[in-house]
Amino acid sequence: MPPLTPVEVADLEGVNGALSVDEVDQVYLPLAGLIRLRIDAHRNLARREASFLNHTETPVPFIVGLAGSVAVGKSTTARVLETLLRRGPRELTVDRVTTDGFLLPNAELEKRGLLRKKGFPESYDQRALLNFVHQLKSGIPTVEAPLYSHQFYDVIPDESMVLNQPDVVIVEGLNVLQTGVGPRAFVSDYFDFSLYVDADPDDLRTWYLDRFLRLRDTAFRDPESYFHRYASLSESEARRTAMDFWSNINEVNLVDNILGTRERADLILEKGPDHCIRRVHLRKA
Repeated sequence: MPPLTPVEVADLEGVNGALSVDEVDQVYLPLAGLIRLRIDAHRNLARREASFLNHTETPVPFIVGLAGSVAVGKSTTARVLETLLRRGPRELTVDRVTTDGFLLPNAELEKRGLLRKKGFPESYDQRALLNFVHQLKSGIPTVEAPLYSHQFYDVIPDESMVLNQPDVVIVEGLNVLQTGVGPRAFVSDYFDFSLYVDADPDDLRTWYLDRFLRLRDTAFRDPESYFHRYASLSESEARRTAMDFWSNINEVNLVDNILGTRERADLILEKGPDHCIRRVHLRKA
């Protein structure tokens, strides 16, 4: 699998940056190789089962679940894996889906008193999300995923991403590894491999504050942005606002809902204060 160039790595960085060529070479390339091994084993088993049962094999995607806190760098991890899995001696078709599109619309969240709990499990259309992964694993040729606008901070009405039986689907979201009580199915039941991007809560808070300040000077400047009201805040006001969001929303979600799913992941990427991965924990089969 060919490595990424410095220019390609820079293009994949998120708002907080910190992605390096060395990290891609030492962590993400081997991880992509491991996932490819799992994909090959998955396909081989599907072929043998179809032959044993005398059935026609139905192509279904290999689904990778990716979880972790706000500001931990899930999207960067997803973009890097998407890029690497598409390369190599045998190219794979890869689609990346964020669960943001499955959030209930703002109007519905406001009606239910959940607008300040956006990102909590109860703020998602769980039935639609579960149906989405079920359709993927049922081999349905064309499956649609709703889209979300970070600019408008809401689901985009009547717009969707179309997936045409890709080889791999990366499903990225805060709570994708969560389960509950009772016999019903969960989104994570459909994952073939799962990752959790982990970091110390103190580091997460620092990264969240830093990201908010960067966005105040960039994306929030757009008059069309939902967050444009924060662009004119002084640095001290912006820090207080971001700390309120972190302490009363994101940290609560992390402690109550997200952190407890970490040990369910097949692999944990543990980040240090510099936002770089310092340890990789692979769960034994």
